[in-house]
Amino acid sequence: MSLKKTKAQIRYLASLMMLLAVVFTTSVNARQLDNVTLPDSVTLKGTDVALQLNGMGYRTKFIFDIYVGALYTESKVNSRDAVQALTGPKRIVMHMVYDEVSHKKMADAWNEGFEENNSAEQLGKLQSRLKTFISYFPDLKEGDVVLLDYIPATGTQMIINGEAKGIIEGADFYVALLDVWLGEEPADEGLKDAMLGVIEE
Repeated sequence: MSLKKTKAQIRYLASLMMLLAVVFTTSVNARQLDNVTLPDSVTLKGTDVALQLNGMGYRTKFIFDIYVGALYTESKVNSRDAVQALTGPKRIVMHMVYDEVSHKKMADAWNEGFEENNSAEQLGKLQSRLKTFISYFPDLKEGDVVLLDYIPATGTQMIINGEAKGIIEGADFYVALLDVWLGEEPADEGLKDAMLGVIEE
């Protein structure tokens, strides 16, 4: 084998390795945020639709990262209206990264999020279900994972650290729940953009 041919093969292998490294890095970055890694796709129990990771980012309060939030949808979308137009299953993930968030603080945050993104009439229809939803939350600690799944014809299923807490009926509840992150008054503008895939953190 000639030296010229050997050098050409080396250059080809080096280029191939660099390409594989880029592809691998892109794949990992699409589903990893610092120490939090989420799968590219999931299928919710009781459904047969593979949901795609639409986007993920940090929920930040003042200067502190509270949790990594993520949105899974049946197809990639980049606006609030496009998400709400999807009638299939959906998943919101909250992976806690802050030391501890008390039940009271979570309750205050949920109440504020629903109040700011719903009319008084809509809020009245949701209030009793919102109260039940909030009651499922314990004090949350770093590493806890909350899954908020929408199952068509069933409702919103809440799972904390693998334990099913309960189901909130009504598609309208999940619409309101999504608007806590994606509505006109989102909890965190940066997280809204990240969940919609508009920006990547």
